[in-house]
Amino acid sequence: MNLSAVSKKLWCVHKLLILLLTPLLLLPLVFTLPEKEGRCLYVVVLMAVYWCTEALPLAVTAMLPVCLFPTLGILPSKKVCPQYFLETNFLFLSGLVMASSIEEWGLHRRIALKVLTIVGVKPAWLILGMMLTSSFLSMWLSNTATTAMMLPIATAILESLFGDLETLKEKCKVHQEPDNEVLNGPSSVKLHSLPSEHTEKQMLSIEGPDVEEQSDQRSEEEIRTESAYQMKVWKGFLICIPYAASIGGTATLTGTAPNLILIGQLKSYFPDCDAINFGSWFAFAFPLMLVFLFVGWLWIAFLHGGLNTRLCFTRTDHRAAAEARAKAMIEDDYKKLGPINFAEGAISFFFVLFAVLLFTRDPKFVPGWSVFFKKGYVSDAVTGVIIVSILFFFPSKKPSLSWWLDPQASNTPYVPLLSWKKAQDSVPWNIILLLGGGFAMAKGCEESGLASWIGGHLQPLAEVPPAAAVMLITAFLACFTEFASNTATIIIFLPVIAELAIHVSINPLYFMIPATVGCSYAFMLPVSTPPNSIAFASGHLMVKDMVKTGVVMNLLGILCVSLAMNTWGVAMFDLNSFPEWAHPINKTLTDVHLSHLALNATL
Repeated sequence: MNLSAVSKKLWCVHKLLILLLTPLLLLPLVFTLPEKEGRCLYVVVLMAVYWCTEALPLAVTAMLPVCLFPTLGILPSKKVCPQYFLETNFLFLSGLVMASSIEEWGLHRRIALKVLTIVGVKPAWLILGMMLTSSFLSMWLSNTATTAMMLPIATAILESLFGDLETLKEKCKVHQEPDNEVLNGPSSVKLHSLPSEHTEKQMLSIEGPDVEEQSDQRSEEEIRTESAYQMKVWKGFLICIPYAASIGGTATLTGTAPNLILIGQLKSYFPDCDAINFGSWFAFAFPLMLVFLFVGWLWIAFLHGGLNTRLCFTRTDHRAAAEARAKAMIEDDYKKLGPINFAEGAISFFFVLFAVLLFTRDPKFVPGWSVFFKKGYVSDAVTGVIIVSILFFFPSKKPSLSWWLDPQASNTPYVPLLSWKKAQDSVPWNIILLLGGGFAMAKGCEESGLASWIGGHLQPLAEVPPAAAVMLITAFLACFTEFASNTATIIIFLPVIAELAIHVSINPLYFMIPATVGCSYAFMLPVSTPPNSIAFASGHLMVKDMVKTGVVMNLLGILCVSLAMNTWGVAMFDLNSFPEWAHPINKTLTDVHLSHLALNATL
C-alpha cells in the first residue's frame, strides 16, 4: 500500500484518532503541574482541541465537564450541572423564541423590503440597504437565519438588475487564472452542511476556456467591461450580507453567543460586577456597529464597483433602465405582502415592548423600572421570559364579539401567535448546551485556581501598553475564530484574558469586551461562520473574493473596536480605574492559589 492510500485512510479516521490520542498526549499536564490546576488545565485543553477540530460535535464536547470535573476531583456535579441553565441561558432562549415568532409571521421580510424601497436601487445604496437590514435583523434573529433569508431577496434584485447570472458569465469571458485551482480547489474548503447551487469547481467550468483573442469591435468590448462590472457588484451583494449579519449580532446581548458568554463569565468571576446588562451593552455596541457598518460599506462598495459618480448624478442609459426594473420589482414584492395584519401588528408591538423593557430595566445613566422591585431580583432574563410567554396565548386573529353572538359563525380553532412546536423547532439547543459548557469551564477554572495560575504566568505582558493590548487581543481572537467556532474561542480565552487584566491592574472589561466583539469578526474564510458558508455555497463566490474583502474588514473591525474602547467605552464603563468589584475575586483566587502551593510544599 503506497503512502497516498495510507494518508487517505488516515484522513477518513482522523477525527477518531484525535478523539483517542489527545487524552493520552495531554496526560503530562496532570502529573507535572499543581494537582488541581493541572487537572483542570487538562480538561480545558482537551475541550479546546475537540472544539477546534470538531472531533466531537460542539454540544457533546460542551458536556464533558459534567463527567470529567467530578471524576477528576475538580468540582462536584452539584456545582457543575446548574451551570448549564443559568439566567443567561434564559435570556438567550427568550431572544430565540421572539425571533421564531417574527419568522413565523414574515415580519422580517416586510422589514427588509421596506428598507430596500427607501434606500433606492443604485448598487451602492442597495448594498447599504442590504447591510442595514441584515445587521438590524441579526440583532434579534440568528446570523444564520438572517443570511439565509436575505440572500434570496438579493438574488432576485440582482437578476432584475443584470439578468441571468449564467448569461452574464458568458458575456464576461473572464480568463481563468492558473492559481484558481490552488485558491479555490474543492478539497481545500469544508462547508457547513448547507445547500449549494454550484460548487466552485462547477462555476469555473461554466466560465469556459481562455479567450484566445479579444474582438476588435468596440461594442463587444463595452459589453465585456459592463458585464465584468456587473459581476463585481453581484459578488459585493453576496459578500455584504453575511458580513453585516456578523457585525449586527454584536449590538445586542442576545444577538450572538459570545456576548452571553461574557455576561455569564463576568457573573461567575466577578459576582459584584453589574456594569453590563442589555441596555448598557446596547448603548456601547450599537454605535460601534454603526461605525463599522459605515466603513465596511465604504470598503465593500469601493472594492466591488458601487462607488461611482452615478451616486450623485442621474443618467439615462441601460443601467438606469435596469435600476428602474429592480425598483419596480421591490415595490411589487412589498405590495404583494398587503397591509399589516393583526398577527404582524401584535408581533411588532411585543417586539418593541421586548426591546424597550430590556433597555430601560437598568440603563445605568438613569434609574430604570427595576427600582420598583426588590434589588437584584429582576434581571434581563425575567423580562425576556415574561414577554415571550405572552406569545404562546395571545391570539393571532383579532378577537371579535360578534363571533360569540353569532351561532352560525365558523368554529375555527383558536391559534396563538406562537406554538410550542414552532418554538421548539427553532431553538438551537446545541448552542444552549455550548453556553452551559462555557459557564461550567469558567466555574472549574475559578474553583481550581487555574485562572489565577495562568494569570501569574502572563505577568511579562504587563509591559505592553493597554491600548496596544486591546488591539492585539482583538486581532488575535479575530484571526483565531477564522478557524474555530466563535463561541468555543471566547470560552477558551476569556478566563485567561480576565486574569491577565487583574494581574496588570487594568479594568477587566477593558480587555474582555474587545475579546468578545473580536470573536464575531470572522470575515476571511467560508468556514469561519455559517453565514459565510451560506453565501459561499451559492456558488458565485471564490475563496479569494472573501479573503481579499475580509482581510481589510478584519483590520477595520480592529480599529473600530479600539476606537470605541478608548472613547465612549472609557466614559461608559469607567475603564481608566481598577474597579472595586475586581478586588475581592482577585484576593480570593490568590489565596486559593497560595493555599494550594503551601499544601503541595508540605506534602
